[in-house]
Amino acid sequence: MLWTALRLPPLPDTSPPSDAALQGLATWALQFTPRVAIVDEAVVMEVEASTRLFGGKRALRDRVVVESAELGVTGVAWAPTSLGALALARAGIENGVRQPLAALLDALPIATLSAARPHHTTLAHLGCPTLGDLRRLPRGGISRRFDKELLSALDQAYGLQPERHAWETLPETFLARLELPSRVELAPALLLGARRLLLQMCGWLAARRAGTAACTLRWCHDVMRAKNAGDGGALTLRTAEPTRDVEHLCRLLAEHLAKTELLAPVGELALEAVDVRPLTELSASLLPDPVRQGEALNLVLERVAARLGPQRVLRPVLKEDHRLEWMQHWQPAPEPLPRKPAPAVDMPQPSFVLAAPLRLASKGPRPMYQGVLQLLAGPHRVEGGWWHRAHDADGEQGMLNVQRDYYVAWSPHAGVLWVFQARFAGEEAAWYLQGMFA
Repeated sequence: MLWTALRLPPLPDTSPPSDAALQGLATWALQFTPRVAIVDEAVVMEVEASTRLFGGKRALRDRVVVESAELGVTGVAWAPTSLGALALARAGIENGVRQPLAALLDALPIATLSAARPHHTTLAHLGCPTLGDLRRLPRGGISRRFDKELLSALDQAYGLQPERHAWETLPETFLARLELPSRVELAPALLLGARRLLLQMCGWLAARRAGTAACTLRWCHDVMRAKNAGDGGALTLRTAEPTRDVEHLCRLLAEHLAKTELLAPVGELALEAVDVRPLTELSASLLPDPVRQGEALNLVLERVAARLGPQRVLRPVLKEDHRLEWMQHWQPAPEPLPRKPAPAVDMPQPSFVLAAPLRLASKGPRPMYQGVLQLLAGPHRVEGGWWHRAHDADGEQGMLNVQRDYYVAWSPHAGVLWVFQARFAGEEAAWYLQGMFA
């Protein structure tokens, strides 16, 4: 097996790391494997079965080392046992798989094994400064003079006895808090602490195979604040599509924080995943993935909208409507995209649609546009719209009911056209040009 130990540093008063910091690190680690446990001041995880999923041991190691450092981890080690990896992390040795584990552990100080720490003074007086010296003592004497946990932990660290852990479980919702090391007076400076919370959230989302379309960052003002400052503030990030891309969320948050003014110094942050949705995973390919060039369009639109304002960046969205003019509408780019409508008709749809239908002349029963048109396909009848109301220039409300027969027509000069014949009771049927095919 392959174990990883992620060790957090002690607090400034030399006390162990907080339970919140350890729990946040464990939640982030659950994206790599379900076998995650908290042991003393560290989080250990068994990743042997996950190496191929994350691109091999080297790729997994690089990702764990880089991301865990942003979460405050100061010691990372890999070994065939969890207690062995923890001992190596305490000693500052990362790789415990290239050499025999016993040779590496024998040279480590006694204090690197948690079960030996209460007996450190006694063992030092016995002339046992290292774990190798402890192993050479008679096992019967160790069992009588010390507790049984010392021998059991020693055997587990060396892989001579199976290890047992209380595995961490993934919470149903994500809400994490972070106390800032110093008071922050400018909103853009909150990004440093918020990034740590975003990393934890994206790890939680990856473990749930989900993404978030909205998350809320809250901050608490310092106790020494003005009376009108309030307890704190909040900022909600919204994306058009569910995502767990931490880099995109950080860039989006940076744009919003640049326009935010803090009413008082901030001492604590909290991040909550508000709108969590299942994220469709792309199927893995046997061939190498192509190298991505640039940034996805929807990510760029969201960042520009955060800078200019959501009402100034619009995107077209399809609607479930069988009338051509109302199959599409414009909405702010950061708003979530609606569910994609199913195809309404089997008839081909034009590439370009006129802002308003153009009435055509006719020659007998056939319409004319730069000559007499030849009808290729149709009719496709579209009726309805009595439920749809619109306001005209005078503010009066009217219904947009239509009764049309659509045709695909051919013009020797204009190409393939999309025309319809309006049919209203008591009125003459008229031909209109609606759109053109590319």
